[in-house]
Amino acid sequence: MKETRKLSLKSLATKFSTATAIATLSFATQVGAVEHLEKESIKLGFIKLTDMAPLAVAFEKGYFEDEGLSVQLEAQANWKVLLDRVINGELDGAHMLATLPFGTAIGYGTKADIVSAFTMTLNGDAITVSNDVWKQMKPQIPMADGKPVHPIKADTLKPVLEKYKNAGKPFNMAMTFPVGTHNMKLRYWLAAGGIKPGYYAPPEDTSGQIDAEAILSVTPPPQMPATMDSGTIVGYCVGEPWNQQAVFKGIGVPVISDYELMKNSPEKIFGVTKEFADKNPNTHLAIIKALIRASLWLDAENNKNRNEGVEMLSQKQYVGADYDVIANSMNGTFEYEKGDKRTLADFNVFARYNGSFPYYSDAIWSLTQMRRWGQINEQKSDAWYLETAKKVYRPDIFMTAANALIKEGKAKSSDFPSEKETGIKAPSSDYIDGVVFDATKPNDYLNKFAIGLKGKQKVVGGKVVE
Repeated sequence: MKETRKLSLKSLATKFSTATAIATLSFATQVGAVEHLEKESIKLGFIKLTDMAPLAVAFEKGYFEDEGLSVQLEAQANWKVLLDRVINGELDGAHMLATLPFGTAIGYGTKADIVSAFTMTLNGDAITVSNDVWKQMKPQIPMADGKPVHPIKADTLKPVLEKYKNAGKPFNMAMTFPVGTHNMKLRYWLAAGGIKPGYYAPPEDTSGQIDAEAILSVTPPPQMPATMDSGTIVGYCVGEPWNQQAVFKGIGVPVISDYELMKNSPEKIFGVTKEFADKNPNTHLAIIKALIRASLWLDAENNKNRNEGVEMLSQKQYVGADYDVIANSMNGTFEYEKGDKRTLADFNVFARYNGSFPYYSDAIWSLTQMRRWGQINEQKSDAWYLETAKKVYRPDIFMTAANALIKEGKAKSSDFPSEKETGIKAPSSDYIDGVVFDATKPNDYLNKFAIGLKGKQKVVGGKVVE
């Protein structure tokens, strides 16, 4: 496998002869590289999760090189560090939680303009509980052929919470970032089972624990299994391989995948600052082209390349978990209780179902959940949701990259949405509670939930008021 630090084309010109450098540049042009790159050497950040795979593949398979880019990939300690480094320019772009740019768009915690022209993955998360909690949940879970019936709903957790409450103990669970997908998915699952996950009331209260029955707090992904093993938390929502790691270590049980919770929801995006995109449009386009090729490779021919992809990810500079742990979910299966391995072909989706396309409707869903839990503590018009989505998501850049790849013979038109795509998916009930999401009516959608802010409600003084 390749090293993560590479020579730029400029340094190659210094190291080799001028003729060799010219030949290299000519070859790049022949294979369809974006011309006139504003910046050839770039640094991209990621968190050690399997859904950073398009970055690793684009690097290892030479797709970045094909575009004339010299790329350095660098793991980051947590989502806050990653975000800060993108904003201050230390990183040119990064693997990001799909909901993260909307937090910066509204100024929750950090105000910044992040744009995304590429969705890195759909699905890929799970909710895991400790062995003790699982033991207490099982009596409430329907069984078939000696195995739990999936999907497992959060109402099976309610008697466990009652025991904790009666004992005067907090029920602590972890997610990865306040404006992150794991927070929104864990909250959705809990609330669908009648459990209050708590409200935010920014700027005074950013704990998200107002009126909470389950206490959610932040833990970096790689630390979650150990944090649960120590007893600090009793469960968490995170991406792979940190749910399967709990199974392999015998310390916990994944109870539901996000595919079962909300089918084919966006999990990670590739983000850059608006300033970077505006100053470096050709470089940005080149990055997106390389990432699209990587996502197509990952999903090609019924995942035929996944074993090679798992080998890449198991390297310490990427995810660094054991091959078997990563393969357990990347290769179309998912293990719940130890030994209960089931087929889950779409646990990780990179390109299928137009998975890489940045849909406005996905952005609107993220914003509705931020409103639901008080991160957006004022009612917004339906039009505001679409306007905010369009400030972040750039399907125009995606389609420019896609059309270039089609012209170069590196992709087919059938790999992408049609030119008439509006960015708004049809209404869907693919959620564990069956609530229909219609992106054109976000306020009507919020009104359907028994738990969560709706209408003119907001959180004031630790209480929900009209």
